[in-house]
Amino acid sequence: MQKRCKWLLAAAAALVAVLAIVVLCLFQSAKQGVPVLNYHQINDTEKNALTVNTEQFEAQMKYLSENGYTTITPAEMLDAWENGTALPEKPVIITFDDGYLDNYNHAYPVLEKYQLKATIFLISDYVGTYPNYVTWSDVQDMNDSGLIDFESHTLSHEELTKAPSLDEAKHQLAGSKEAIEWNIGDGKPVRFIAYPCGEYDADIEQATKDAGYRAAFTVNYGLAEPSENPFILDRVPIFGSNSHTLLRFKLRLRLAPVLAPLNRLKMDLRDDHPTLASFILVP
Repeated sequence: MQKRCKWLLAAAAALVAVLAIVVLCLFQSAKQGVPVLNYHQINDTEKNALTVNTEQFEAQMKYLSENGYTTITPAEMLDAWENGTALPEKPVIITFDDGYLDNYNHAYPVLEKYQLKATIFLISDYVGTYPNYVTWSDVQDMNDSGLIDFESHTLSHEELTKAPSLDEAKHQLAGSKEAIEWNIGDGKPVRFIAYPCGEYDADIEQATKDAGYRAAFTVNYGLAEPSENPFILDRVPIFGSNSHTLLRFKLRLRLAPVLAPLNRLKMDLRDDHPTLASFILVP
C-alpha cells in the first residue's frame, strides 16, 4: 500500500511538472503576441452575451490604465511586426464591432477619461440609418479626438462566406472601405476589417487582400501574433457570457496563451463529443 502511494505521488508530481512545462512553453511562445480585446455593446439596459455594462467596462479600462498597458492601433501593431520595431512592454488593442450608439454614449467617455485608444469596426450602411447605431457626426467627433480609429465591418454585416456570390462579398469589402474613407474625409485609408461573425475562407482572404486591406480579424480566442496569417488574426472576445466581471476579464486577458488552446479544443469537440467538451471550462 505504501509503495502504491509513493508511485501515485511520483506520477502526480510528474504530471504537475509536465503541465508546468507546457504552460511555461505556451507563455514563452506567446511572448510577441498582442491581446486584441473584442467588445460589442456597452450599456446598462441590454442583458445579453454581447453587452458589457458601463460600470464593468470602466473597471476594465481602469485596470488597463493602472497596470501598465499601452493601447495601440492595428496599424501600429503591423508596423512593428513588419519593420522590426519594438512595441510597448504591455501593448493592447481595444476593438468594438458593429458601431453601436452606446460606443459613443458610454464607451467613448470612459476611453477619453483614461486616454485609451480604440478601434471601431463600422457596418457602414448602418451608420446614421438605424437609431441604435452611431451617426457620421458621432464618428467625426470621435475621430477628431485622435483616440478612436475607424475600420470596416462590411457594408451590411453579411457573413462573407454565405454571400450570394463572391462578387457580392467583394462589394461588401470594397464598398464599406470606400464609404468610411469618404465620410470621414481625413485622407486616412481604411486598411483593416473584422469579418462579420468571424467567418472567412480562402476566397474571402484573397478578396480582402485584393480590396486593399492590410489585415483582418476573426472572433477566434487568442493573441494576435506576428507568426499568424495577418488575414486571420485572433482576438480576445469580451463577450459570450452574461457575467462580464473584472475577474473574468483579467483571466481572459492574462491567461490567453493557456485558455485559447483549451477553448479551441472545446470548440473542436463540441459537435461530435458535446459531453466531453462540457468538462473543459473556459471563463
